[in-house]
Amino acid sequence: MNQALNQLIKDIGLDEPENERLRLQFGYDCAARVQHLLEEQEIADCLRGLGRFLDGAIDRAQLERLALEAARLANQHQGSRSIDGCGHAAVSASYAVASALAGKARQAAEYAAYASVYAQGGYGAVTESESFEPEFNWQSGHLAALIGVQATRVGGH
Repeated sequence: MNQALNQLIKDIGLDEPENERLRLQFGYDCAARVQHLLEEQEIADCLRGLGRFLDGAIDRAQLERLALEAARLANQHQGSRSIDGCGHAAVSASYAVASALAGKARQAAEYAAYASVYAQGGYGAVTESESFEPEFNWQSGHLAALIGVQATRVGGH
């Protein structure tokens, strides 16, 4: 859906094993942008756990437990009872967190974009492609910036 982001992901090989940290960081950053839309403290705690992993404060086994918990919570979300669809933002935000923890950065970005658009305009807004443009632009620009930071660290500059 976000063509610029999809092309960038392809160009850099984001899904390759050696880019795991970049995938986790980008997924975390996308999910963090919509964390205010989460309705359950437990899923927010899972996202904080990913941040702790990225900071080196928890190990891979703990990350894997959090990823399983986030997936469980997202799949069990009750959804929205609102008739305008705005509440769907919490469901999409929950899936953004679960995807980020699973290392599925592209999916985390997609769910985060949906959450953002649902929150702004309800269900009808997701049918309007221009509603996604601000988030898509941020995502593409942010991943490009992260790549630049990673290249600087690797190159020692």
